[in-house]
Amino acid sequence: MAGRRCASRAGLSLVLLLAALVGCGGRAPSDTAAADVQRVLDRRAAAVLDRDAAAFRATGASAGAATGFANLRQVPLAGWSYRLTDLRRSGDRATADAELRYRVEGYDAAPVKADRTLRLTRAGGTWRVASDEPAGKDGAQLWDQGAVTAVRGEQSLVLGVGQSGERLRSFAELADHAVPAVSEAWGTDWSRHVLVLVPKSLEGMAGLLGSPASGYRGIAAVTIGEASQAKGGSPRPEAGGGSAKAPADRIIVNPDAYGVLGDFGKQVVLTHETTHVATRAHTTAATPLWLSEGYADWAGYRSGGRAPGQIAPELERAVAEGQVPAALPDDGDFGFTSDAGRLARAYEGGWMACRLIADHWGEVRLNDFYRAVGDHGRRTGAVDGALRDVLHTTPERFTELWREYLKDQLG
Repeated sequence: MAGRRCASRAGLSLVLLLAALVGCGGRAPSDTAAADVQRVLDRRAAAVLDRDAAAFRATGASAGAATGFANLRQVPLAGWSYRLTDLRRSGDRATADAELRYRVEGYDAAPVKADRTLRLTRAGGTWRVASDEPAGKDGAQLWDQGAVTAVRGEQSLVLGVGQSGERLRSFAELADHAVPAVSEAWGTDWSRHVLVLVPKSLEGMAGLLGSPASGYRGIAAVTIGEASQAKGGSPRPEAGGGSAKAPADRIIVNPDAYGVLGDFGKQVVLTHETTHVATRAHTTAATPLWLSEGYADWAGYRSGGRAPGQIAPELERAVAEGQVPAALPDDGDFGFTSDAGRLARAYEGGWMACRLIADHWGEVRLNDFYRAVGDHGRRTGAVDGALRDVLHTTPERFTELWREYLKDQLG
């Protein structure tokens, strides 16, 4: 006997939702818990978008249900919705898995997605939310960490938790300076605005990234993007901005490491990360970290007037000791948990490679080279092809030029 079919035909979405969440052989189709919970989540989402605290409280199971709502008060939202993906019920208690999709107004071209775990209770036949938290190892959202303060710049939006308005305004000023600097280096084919998140501490930054804090100690900021979510030199979310390919980028600051930098260092960091936002649509799996990180550093230091030895002290020391690297840094050299000297030399080596291209072939060719590598799509052959087609050289010749450039500039 084939057994009972979950749904005899493609019918109403409610039937399909129940079939998917309850399953064949589970509760009888008359159990509407999944549909009831989805309706509660829909009401909750509408309350967030409508800024309706009373409606939000009505979906909660306790007097403190509006805490999350209050944390969101200053966040400019253009979208907020939940999609129920699983429901585990035991009597009048249930645990729901849901996909949260939201957009920050003016900054996200497509929704950011976040997996959430919600616990619900039922009383008087009505389901209400008792808690709404990140699912598993999924990163927290900034408002999970406390009340968000928003500061708008001319070309930026800064969202912070546990930070003064004055400090957040300083980030907006740095970002507003970074945007035109990056456009001058890269061009204007990007959104030309940035969203900066400033948590309270290193631990808060790590929470947003869903990673241990030890992996980001000493890292002043990273850029994440909704379309990539891989982790690497700048959590490999390094790139982006505002296109369908790059719908949602955030610069996340480590306030502990950032706070010890001088004014010049702070500006370089924000310009570096803003470069990742600008270049995101042309940064793919084909792009090696020496190029993406080196280019971001090149843009960051481009108008700073600092000598190469001031920017690349680790490589300068290696050259002085006769230990000129034999090859460009590979992706493994950029790991945040790598030896500090090795990590510094990787960044410095990538920066010097991009500086070499700009000096020897010109800034336009550097940009063309970056785009050609990323547009190749696959790592194999991407750099070799761009060296041949854009710079009219070979990998061997380029590496030798780079090594000579290190000795000439840092010797």
